[in-house]
Amino acid sequence: MNFSIRQIFTFREVMRSGSISQAARTVGRTQPAVSTMISTLEGELGFSLFVREQGKLIPTPEARFFLEECETVLERIERVERTVSKIRSHEAGKLRVACHPAAAGLFMPRILTDFLQGKDELEAALIMRSSDVIEDLIASQQFDIGFAETPAPRPSVRQMDFDLECVCVVPASDPLAAAEEITPQDLDGKPIAVLFDQHPLTVRTEAAFHRSGCRFRKRLELRTWAPGLQFVAAGICYMICDMITAYSCLQQRQTTEDLVFRRFRPRIGTGVSILTPGYATQSLTSKAFTAQLCSAIENMQAEMETCLGQQGQASPATPQ
Repeated sequence: MNFSIRQIFTFREVMRSGSISQAARTVGRTQPAVSTMISTLEGELGFSLFVREQGKLIPTPEARFFLEECETVLERIERVERTVSKIRSHEAGKLRVACHPAAAGLFMPRILTDFLQGKDELEAALIMRSSDVIEDLIASQQFDIGFAETPAPRPSVRQMDFDLECVCVVPASDPLAAAEEITPQDLDGKPIAVLFDQHPLTVRTEAAFHRSGCRFRKRLELRTWAPGLQFVAAGICYMICDMITAYSCLQQRQTTEDLVFRRFRPRIGTGVSILTPGYATQSLTSKAFTAQLCSAIENMQAEMETCLGQQGQASPATPQ
């Protein structure tokens, strides 16, 4: 047999309406076209589907039995169409995101929350891992999207890089809070919270102090920046941290009363990247979320420019 879905659909409409003319209007075809389609279907099946009695179209017993099977087929097709529509509009499927600690507490959950709104059948996973672990998770295709500190390029990972300006966090009651920007001279010999010694940001910050001939006094060593905000608010230290930590703090307005954020000069940057598997085709959902994440990063940069007192354009992403 060689009949089409259109023939099955048309047959069902004839059965429902009991009329070739009514079925033709429903399916948007001419009456002769529908009659021909039913006749062709009967030829493929090898039995009659309808007989005419006193001008009326009467289904045969075989037609009623065949209709049960057609309903099953068409219901399945309609379900597939709904699924395809949801996939196309990113409302179904799975999205797996791995995120480094600085963004995992507030920044990434807020973006993912916005993305999931109205997508009840979209399953999502969000985990926090160190940047080097995230890189391996993406390279091995265990996750769809990674957000991490910028790694060295490798073929198994596609990356979109952003250069984010670091900011200085100062107690609101400190005299330095009145400064427009902070320099190594301002913090010469003063207590500073830093990440572990091998972290690139610690290395770059210490180098900036040394080039300025200033003492870099490390008082607190941290694994992530978030706890340092409490130490700064208490007046225990100062901190030069990544933009995402500062921005996340500003988003929680109630936590910023004891803190101010200032530019640090010379500029110290830190790289973050959106990572996707290099040897796999990115799903439509993953592409859509990548675009939303990219937009959120650019918005953050623009808002921080305003917060730090200087208007400017966000640094563009650099695909690799």
